[in-house]
Amino acid sequence: MALEKVITYDYEIRGEFKHIQERQRTAVAEDGNELSFSYHRRVLTPDADISSESDEIKGMASALWTDAVKAAWAAKQAE
Repeated sequence: MALEKVITYDYEIRGEFKHIQERQRTAVAEDGNELSFSYHRRVLTPDADISSESDEIKGMASALWTDAVKAAWAAKQAE
């Protein structure tokens, strides 16, 4: 009887400002049979510090968060 913890991620891009939603799924399995799972979500905005994020998030952010998107987000926050 070996317990195993499996963590996977999926992403969704939302809205005008290209927010990156990350969903982490944590599953616990015993001998290959899943016993339980849970989700944790977080949202990254164009003004987020992504220096410590995964290469996958850095790649999405650099492709999506253009200077125009960042400027529009900053203007929206200033309102």
